[in-house]
Amino acid sequence: EMVILAYWDIRGLAQPIRLLLEYTGTQYEEKFYSCGEAPNYDKNCWFEEKAKLKMDFPNLPYLEDGDRKIVQSNAIMRYIARKHNLCGETEDEKTRVDILENQAMDFRNGFVLVCYGDFITFPDFVMYELLDQHRMFEPKCLDNFKNIRDFLDRFEALEKIAAYMKSSRFMKTPVNNKMAKWGNKKE
Repeated sequence: EMVILAYWDIRGLAQPIRLLLEYTGTQYEEKFYSCGEAPNYDKNCWFEEKAKLKMDFPNLPYLEDGDRKIVQSNAIMRYIARKHNLCGETEDEKTRVDILENQAMDFRNGFVLVCYGDFITFPDFVMYELLDQHRMFEPKCLDNFKNIRDFLDRFEALEKIAAYMKSSRFMKTPVNNKMAKWGNKKE
């Protein structure tokens, strides 16, 4: 019997599950839901079906394996992993797997906030610096990426950042240490 994986027509939370299904050689079919266009991003295709699914806590992604209907991406991953002995052998290994599972989820949730949030979080600072260095290295590299240039402009316009960049405390160069091939000189 064919396993069914249902999710939006994006990578999102389902991609690790797809990778695991492929890795384990599991035969599966995908059921895709599509949200509408801006500004409403209509999700009725899912909401209309959600109530009819006879599931505890119906949600996306979900996996159907015969009579089993499983929601929550980590529960789905663990279900597939248990079938294929990918949860660790010893108690120590299993514990380590559990820790890593949750650590990875925390990391993902942080990244999702950056992708969907309009408030600043600490990864924005790391990303700004990385992109600014790319721009210094190759000034035209962001020419085709208006959204990234806008992000940099918004970041530099933050009151405290703007003040710091105008101050004598601001370090423009060097970017890298003396042994680096690029960005190692004070200008």
